[in-house]
Formats: sequence, structure tokens, C-alpha cells
Amino acid sequence: MDAASPRAGQHHLHPLGAQRIAFVSDAWLPQINGVVRVLQTLQEKLVVRGHRVEVFAPDQFNSIPCPTYPEIPLSVLPGRALARVLERFRPNAIHIATEGPLGFAGRAWCQRHGVPFTTAYHTKFPEYVHARTRLPLPWLYGVMKWFHRPSAGVLAPSASVYRELTIRGFANARQWSHGVDPTIFRPVDKDILHLPRPVHLFVGRIAVEKNLRAFLDLELSGSKVVVGDGPPRDALVEAYPDAHFRIANGDAELARYFSAADVFVFPSRTDTFGLTMLESLACGVPVAAFPVTGPLDVLGLQAAGETDFGCLDKDLMRAIDKALGKSPEACRQHALGFSWDRVVDEFLANLAPIQRTGI
Repeated sequence: MDAASPRAGQHHLHPLGAQRIAFVSDAWLPQINGVVRVLQTLQEKLVVRGHRVEVFAPDQFNSIPCPTYPEIPLSVLPGRALARVLERFRPNAIHIATEGPLGFAGRAWCQRHGVPFTTAYHTKFPEYVHARTRLPLPWLYGVMKWFHRPSAGVLAPSASVYRELTIRGFANARQWSHGVDPTIFRPVDKDILHLPRPVHLFVGRIAVEKNLRAFLDLELSGSKVVVGDGPPRDALVEAYPDAHFRIANGDAELARYFSAADVFVFPSRTDTFGLTMLESLACGVPVAAFPVTGPLDVLGLQAAGETDFGCLDKDLMRAIDKALGKSPEACRQHALGFSWDRVVDEFLANLAPIQRTGI
């Protein structure tokens, strides 16, 4: 082994040692979604390695409910308040996780002071806005390119998203993997659900872009279970009385729902990754989804097809049929390949250190 190579189990430290890292994010607790869960776990793992991480989120600023999504708070003119807390914290590196009011304020502060920063492309924001407002996609992607252009690196959560951003002209895109905690998401007893089998499960935020009706409209034997919350939930409960809607309290209970299912159905066509698919696989439950960005990366496929741990097909019913009965051991083994150690290493390697000049 090369003397400069890390020994097994040894973590990489950033070249400058322990860092003071600022996360600026419009998505944070008490919101529960993929972006929040990735940032929360990343913060925890960085702290374990000796870094100090402060999250600057809407709960620290004057905020109002998002007009079309009241569960999401939007900070109102946070620029001055954010500047004060950033200057007090004196970060060695700044990561702007979202393209909302706080993200714009953080970007403006960095540019005003000549401070480098990284950004992330956690969600297909143009598609989300387009689905709600019908604003033209080319214009929305133009706004995203403008937002991310000054970033030292736009962290893309999958190979597919990295390729897509590169094709769309994001010259500063950087690939960044995502991971799963196998100590939390692991196979447990199926006793949380006493329903006719097979149990077809969806877990996630209930929103129009999740394309839930593509799942709920299917005529499936057994049971359909939806675990999550969001503005359309009440309407879906009324429209689909045969489906079972639940709320999970924490990751441990979430793992019980995953483990109780026979197949995890992921109908979204707009997710950049789809962390819930990885969590399902870690619990030994196969995945059925469309062959699009996110599922392709999680299942390691280039196009529609079948693996030992799931199936992707343009016909979601066919994907479900083929995914049922896959080996729980194969599902979990695949998920174990998505290491959080690698996620943290890549994040630290992409950070842009701030050279202190009185800021």
C-alpha cells in the first residue's frame, strides 16, 4: 500500500484540517424531505470528523408560508440578517444548498465580498416550478444557470444529473454521490402493516411533481400504502379510498414501513436522485420505477431493464410485477455500496476554501 494512501476505515480530512462550514439552505427541519435528510446526515458526519457546521435556515429569519406549499417557510428579505450571522460565524467554506430566498441572499453576500462558495442541484427546480406555474422550461433553466454560474462547483447528486447539467451548459458541475445509513435502514419485522399482500409502498413528500397518481391509478392486487405528507394529501385520501395513507415519526419508524413492504414504487419522473429508493433497498425491499434520472442511478442501469433488486420500465405496472419477489439480500447488498464515507469525502474535496482578508 502506498504510504500516502489512507488505511482501511481511515477518513480523509480536508487539506486545511478541521473546517468551519456554513450551510445556507431554504430547506431544513422541521421540513422532512430528501434535501433536508441529506443535509442533516452530512452535517452529522462532518461533525464526527471534527468539523464545525452551522446551518442557516428559515427558522432563524422572518419567514412566511410558501404560497402553493404552506408547509415550506420562505425567508423574507433575509440579506442583512444572513450577513450578520455569516460574519459572526466566520466560515472557512460556504455551501449554498438551495435556490430560494436564503440561497439568493447567501450568493449575493459571497459575491459582494469576493468569497468562493459551492452550490448543489438537489432538485429539478425548473420542472417543479413549471408543473405549478407553466412558466417555460428554457427560461427557468436560464435562471438556474445564472444562479449557479458564480459557484466554484455545482454538486450534482448523480451521474445522470451531472451529464444533464453539463449538456445544459453548467460548466462548473461536479459529481457528488449520495448515501444511506445501513444501521438505521435495515430489514426488520413486517408487523407495522397488517394488510393484504403484496404491499406496494410509496414513501416521500406528497406533491404534484411526485406523480403519485401514476401509482394510485394502477389496479393492483394486495394493498397500496402511501407514507408522507403534503398539500394534496387530503384530496388524494378522498380520491383513493382503497389506498392506506400513513405518517412516519422518525427514521426508525420509516425503516419499519420500508421493511413491511413487498415492493417500493417510485413514480416520480423529476427527482435528481431519490433517496427513498436507496433506503428501501437497504431494508431489503426491491424498487419499481420509470427509467428516468434518479432510478437509473440508484439501480445502476443505463435504460429500462431488470436487476436482482428491482425493475425500471416505461410501464409502471410491468416494473412492479417484475420487481416483486426479488432477493432481499441482493437489495441490501446493492444499497451497501452507497457509502456515506464517500459522500463526505467528495463533499470536502469540492469545498472552496475562503482566504481570510478581514471578512
